[in-house]
Amino acid sequence: MSSKDQRMANAFDPATAASLPAREQALIQRRLQLLGQAYRLFYEQPLHVVRGEGVWLYDPDGNAYLDVYNNVASVGHSHPRVVEAIARQAATLNTHTRYLNDSILDYAERLLATLPAASSQAMFTCTGSEANDLALRLAANYSGGAGVIVTSHAYHGVTSSVAACSPAFGHKVPLGVHVRTVPAPDAYRYPDEDVGARFTRHVEQAIADLQRHGIQPAALLVDTLFTSDGVFAEPAGFLAGAVDAIRAAGGLFIADEVQAGFARSGSHFWGFQRHGVIPDIVTMGKPMGNGHPIAGLAARPEIIEAFGRRVRYFNTFGGNPVSCAAGLAVLDIIRDEGLQQNAHDTGAYLKAGLERLAARHELIGDVRGAGFFLGVELVSDRQRKTAATAETGRIVNALRQRRILISATGSAGNILKLRPQLPFSRANADQLLATLDEVLAGLQPPSSASTSSSSTCGK
Repeated sequence: MSSKDQRMANAFDPATAASLPAREQALIQRRLQLLGQAYRLFYEQPLHVVRGEGVWLYDPDGNAYLDVYNNVASVGHSHPRVVEAIARQAATLNTHTRYLNDSILDYAERLLATLPAASSQAMFTCTGSEANDLALRLAANYSGGAGVIVTSHAYHGVTSSVAACSPAFGHKVPLGVHVRTVPAPDAYRYPDEDVGARFTRHVEQAIADLQRHGIQPAALLVDTLFTSDGVFAEPAGFLAGAVDAIRAAGGLFIADEVQAGFARSGSHFWGFQRHGVIPDIVTMGKPMGNGHPIAGLAARPEIIEAFGRRVRYFNTFGGNPVSCAAGLAVLDIIRDEGLQQNAHDTGAYLKAGLERLAARHELIGDVRGAGFFLGVELVSDRQRKTAATAETGRIVNALRQRRILISATGSAGNILKLRPQLPFSRANADQLLATLDEVLAGLQPPSSASTSSSSTCGK
């Protein structure tokens, strides 16, 4: 199976395994035998990791890799306060939610306090996919509809229902007949149009098409930083019209905060807050437990009440005491270590550094994003905005060889995806910028490369 067939940017091609060191070849062969071929690995030379600490991952030889991608360990790999909270609770009690216990209530209170008052009840799962799956069930039950509107390269999870709403999987995973896609709110490729008006118009057209086919809209489901589409964060406020449109059609707005939430945008704790809208349902996952599998949703009470009248909800591990202890520790760390402010300040510093690189390297067509979620779109022709897909792959893998980990996103796989952990520092940003400058210079003709390599990259 070639990397092109794998439908994932920056995927390892198993056909090249013979070029790897013997130790990694043996691991890959063992993995194939035990796990099968559905799993994917990152990078032309997959990374073998044995330990994580802060913003660093370590290979078996003790080499440190700067992790600018893994937002699951949002407050840093193996954060001692999260580790201690998990160990302490695991040594005390771990069970399901059909017994009375304070842990899930303590966590729910703290979590809901970060959200608008309207989102005053929570339901817990183990993964973001489960959270989005449950959100779609809630929306269908409350609205009486089935239609779902998503963006054209969205990813919302791996269960059957959300995979059917995730066009990022490609044509081999067909969308549901009840699903309509709309173009992402791309201000780079459509600079002369009002982003919010354009996005609203497309959502209205999708609503009309659903209705024309006898399908009542149930939900507009969006990742509020549009991370799989290519990272679209600006201008703040562009979601408001589309939210009004789905509600006017009797549907709900589901804010998928699995990647955008928990202080990542810097300016706000949740991505949707940047747009001045209040979701009907908020889904969350990945960073909630800093690597421990906890996820869930928050919703208006009447939505959950209508669901509860018909359905008994139970998730064996969702909301268990150990997971809730991890979740509480993450909230404490974000607050105590000032990590939202760091995402805001250091994210702006990193973005400014990337913009300086764009002024020197023609390959960079656009720098965008918010806080610690940034996208760098690479183009081979700035006028035509031609996707530089091959160059993007070379850059991602060249950075990996220099022990810096990022990935790529977007339908053409031409957007560098930068998503560091919240403790990422200015020194870390300088290391990334200097190394990226070096890599970019190596892709350019000698005359331009010599100019680019003399820069200081904002140090």
